[in-house]
Amino acid sequence: MLAGIEALYARAAHGVVLADGGTGTVLMARGLPRGTCAEAWNLSHPEQVVAVAASYAAAGSDLIYTNTFGANRPALRRYGLADQVGEINAAAVRLARQGAGPGKWVAGSVGPTGALLEPFGELAVDTAATAFQEQAAALVAAGVDVLVLETFSQLEEAQAALRAVRRVTSGPVVVSLSFDAGGRTVMGASPAQAAGVLLPAGADALGVNCGGEWADVADAAAALAVAAPGTPLLLKPNAGRPVATANGVVYPGTPEAFADFVGHLAAQLPVRIAGGCCGTGPDHISALRRTLAALRRAGAEG
Repeated sequence: MLAGIEALYARAAHGVVLADGGTGTVLMARGLPRGTCAEAWNLSHPEQVVAVAASYAAAGSDLIYTNTFGANRPALRRYGLADQVGEINAAAVRLARQGAGPGKWVAGSVGPTGALLEPFGELAVDTAATAFQEQAAALVAAGVDVLVLETFSQLEEAQAALRAVRRVTSGPVVVSLSFDAGGRTVMGASPAQAAGVLLPAGADALGVNCGGEWADVADAAAALAVAAPGTPLLLKPNAGRPVATANGVVYPGTPEAFADFVGHLAAQLPVRIAGGCCGTGPDHISALRRTLAALRRAGAEG
């Protein structure tokens, strides 16, 4: 485990740690059927999971996420896999490490349960916390370098996840929320509210990932920087807002447009980790790597 979040972004003193792009996006391109459990492929199709990690490493990613976004007990229960939490998470770390190769870091991805917490839904906060602690313990035991709690829209769930994770690790933890129209989550949480709750609870860095229109992502990231001065930020948006077509959901953001948006926003804000979420693949990350390098050169020359 890295000795604190500083070790993770130390190389970003003159740039940005480059994370990967969407995992599900690339797995579906490799044959994962829509509506099935992506995390189950850690056991049934390990070679494909390794290949995804390797493709991002080849594109220039420094930080490779595990295929564990939905690998908590409530989420896996929907597929009859609740009793395989430990096995699925441990396999994911091993496969990410194998695909990433030497000199790369592995981030343990922890996503929401997919259920509403009480009083808005039926899932008890304690039940959710137990599930997050179980998953985090498996990821930490398998040797991840950092935990990233990502794509949360319920601030209460993110807070429960962070408290649970802190019971099993003192290592670096990033908490990233998904912001939509008006720079708020779909459950109404603002960047200022998120910072006010998550930093005291032990988040080492805060982030904006997934989300809606790029303008909303930019507004939320800027507001988060104001609300949490001095806090390193993660930026990992989608390849634009998804569009439903006769052939399924598509993401309109080209690699070049995505790289231009993320690269320039990262240059304006204290972003220390940047990558992509839904709809992005190795081409988006490769383009972002080139854009970040060009912006660094321009800054040095200026």
